[in-house]
Amino acid sequence: MRLTCKNFLCFFVCMISLLLTARAQNSDGKIRIIMIGAHPDDCDQDGGGTAILFAKMGYAVKFVAVTNGDAGHQAMKGTALAKRRFAEAQEAGKRFGVTYDVLDNHDGQLMPSLEVRFQIIKKIREWNADIVIAPRPNDYHPDHRYTGVLVQDAAYMVAVPDIVPATPALKKNPVFLYFQDGFQRPNPFRPDIAIDITTVYPQKIHALDAHQSQVYEWLPWIGHYLTDVPPNKNDHEKWLAKIVAVPITPAVRASLEKWYGKEKATQAQYAEAFEICEYGVQPNEEEIKRLFPMAGK
Repeated sequence: MRLTCKNFLCFFVCMISLLLTARAQNSDGKIRIIMIGAHPDDCDQDGGGTAILFAKMGYAVKFVAVTNGDAGHQAMKGTALAKRRFAEAQEAGKRFGVTYDVLDNHDGQLMPSLEVRFQIIKKIREWNADIVIAPRPNDYHPDHRYTGVLVQDAAYMVAVPDIVPATPALKKNPVFLYFQDGFQRPNPFRPDIAIDITTVYPQKIHALDAHQSQVYEWLPWIGHYLTDVPPNKNDHEKWLAKIVAVPITPAVRASLEKWYGKEKATQAQYAEAFEICEYGVQPNEEEIKRLFPMAGK
């Protein structure tokens, strides 16, 4: 598209509106959050504690798994596994207090196609999302990488009416964020926002426990620690709490200090951190505090 001086001005005004507006999409002013992961259990691990805090404050949260998880097991596969993982996701959603959608794309075969991009645009619009959180597009797993790419590719398009026209475009662009990861290349994760989830960590573990096929079977098998899983189910959650715990890095601790103050940050045992994507709304500190009202409390 070629831009003349006149329509460049219109384009510029439009972009400023999209990038700087950070009010809630819906009329009641409540923030709506959608977390998008590659598999049923990804959002749970990376943002589950924050989701619980949002839900407890009365905010609407949705998890979306872009694939159905039909390859994530050492013994089960195909439709039977997909059905099991869907049921696990629904139970986890109840325990988190969120809505849980699972898209019917094959696990391990995800590609950043137009078809899947349109699925994601549709989900973000249907949820009327103010905050969208997804993986960064650099990860060991191709499904994770391509989920990050797909959400990036949807970031501007969610506000373009002629794309996926059957689902009304958003009135403004959401804030797009990345889940925390430990990958260093091409650039390390930057914890712009850190949330203390210490008080809800037991609930997060109880919700993750719903993904039985993953946390007690597949992941221990592929990670070569299956023999470490306690034989007694009563010991499962206590063991799981140690296995999935993510150490608070110095950078995340510094971010906690920024949002909570040094004393509260020092007391935090568990945290989840997020990086602001360059696409979508670019919130200032005041807007971040409004979007994440649990920060500092």
